[in-house]
Amino acid sequence: MMSKYVICEGLEIHYTEWGAGNRETLIAWHGLARTGRDMDDLAAHLASRYRVICPDTIGRGLSQWSSRPETEYCLEFYARIALALADRLGLERLHWLGTSMGGALGIRLAAGAMKGRIRRLVLNDIGPKLGEAAVERIRSYAGSPPQFERVSELEQYFRTVYKPFGWLSDEQWRRLTETSVRRLPDGKLTPHYDPNMVLQFTHHPRDYDQWEAWDAIDVPTLCLRGENSDLLLPETADEMRKRGPRAVVVTIAGCGHAPALNVPDQFALVERFLYAR
Repeated sequence: MMSKYVICEGLEIHYTEWGAGNRETLIAWHGLARTGRDMDDLAAHLASRYRVICPDTIGRGLSQWSSRPETEYCLEFYARIALALADRLGLERLHWLGTSMGGALGIRLAAGAMKGRIRRLVLNDIGPKLGEAAVERIRSYAGSPPQFERVSELEQYFRTVYKPFGWLSDEQWRRLTETSVRRLPDGKLTPHYDPNMVLQFTHHPRDYDQWEAWDAIDVPTLCLRGENSDLLLPETADEMRKRGPRAVVVTIAGCGHAPALNVPDQFALVERFLYAR
């Protein structure tokens, strides 16, 4: 793994790169309040065959925060950054895997700015319509990140709020915590993102209504749905099978929103889909 930085749309973007030198590239984009390091296990597994690029969205992880949160924390601007990143890396063709927000971004790009460049699309517990209860749940914790004195307290918080991710080992929970933490001026600890990123939901309320984009996608698409997901509802998943790219939808047992993509069975689903010709 290599940690790198690049300027896209005037902002510094951090990403990790795995499998440098491999011919095919996969961009793996994280969820709303997460970082690219969530993709470590999957990226390490795929790195024998793929160059895997795992960016931090602006306002998350080690990427720069926006000075214009009302206008830049939205899928349209994230898409501009993704396009600039692909151009800077010389990616004419690529695969896209996105968890939650990262998958919504993939839908937008595969139907628009990267139509013809994205060859295969993997969506992790996201579709063209969101469950409203899940949106409120996520806004309730993401918009007011808590503060803690100790890393162990933050880890316990993550184990609670991200329980729907499914099974993670103790080592994986520790790494998730250590790659998701920043220290405040008073010495306390909080999750590693700009709380203003939730302005997306108030200033861009239709951002995740994407059936029109869905119907414009014409590449093979795999959707992984957490068995107990409250974000990707069963009726939405059923509709995704019938229209647009007619996605292959696979249910991941023992998970809600969203599967952590951290165990061999989940690696295998992604791997088989990407390898298929």
